[in-house]
Amino acid sequence: MIIPIRCWSCGKPIAHLWEKYKQRAEKGDDTKAALDDLEVERYCCRAMFLGQVDLGDIAGQFKKY
Repeated sequence: MIIPIRCWSCGKPIAHLWEKYKQRAEKGDDTKAALDDLEVERYCCRAMFLGQVDLGDIAGQFKKY
């Protein structure tokens, strides 16, 4: 799935922060510190990042009809 442009609950734009968060998470940084540095403060926005599963590679393997 693709990260939404805006948070579904509050409407804050969050998509531009996804790549920065993903890079820090792959490095092994603490997720709380990464979200704090990116100034993602609301729990609804944090849930969007923490609940995101990147399925683009998996979905790309299937044939299109």
